[in-house]
Amino acid sequence: MTLRIAWGITGCGDYLKESIDIMKELTKEYNLEVRVYLSQAGETVVKWYKLFDELKSSFPRTFVEKSPNVPFLVGDLQLGKYDFLLIMPSTSNTAGKIAAGISDTLLSNAAAQAMKGKVPVYIFPADQRKGEVTTELPGGKKLTLTMRDVDIEAVDKLRKMSGITVIGHPDEMRDIVKKHLEGRK
Repeated sequence: MTLRIAWGITGCGDYLKESIDIMKELTKEYNLEVRVYLSQAGETVVKWYKLFDELKSSFPRTFVEKSPNVPFLVGDLQLGKYDFLLIMPSTSNTAGKIAAGISDTLLSNAAAQAMKGKVPVYIFPADQRKGEVTTELPGGKKLTLTMRDVDIEAVDKLRKMSGITVIGHPDEMRDIVKKHLEGRK
């Protein structure tokens, strides 16, 4: 039986290429059914990094947010059409909204409804630890960012929420996919 994943991408460029690469590898290796849901900012950032064509060719079922309920991802989550919801990478904005119980965007609403329906939610927020992070911009230029306490606190709150798992790096998806596949045996 095929593992079905709803994969949300927000407007976070940090680890975006790595996220796409690992999901392409896993989809090929395990014949996953992956549908991609881009937030409005996610579409902008994926295009800014010049990864939109690669994403669409690797994942033809890619949808862009029109409103918190369009496309109607929450309905599919509630009906059990997905084994889990993955938000990777996640902006501090999306992580903060989910941590605060705000569900006014496609992906924050999907996370809330998935948790209510006992559908596992995995999230990779780029802003997880105190200190500085160096990220790569389109064209290879480096940018150093300082994490804000408010963003770290939101991720800490996510770690304590029932039904949600914070992942530390996109590579952790390999073990998550294996765990879900083994659970079906």
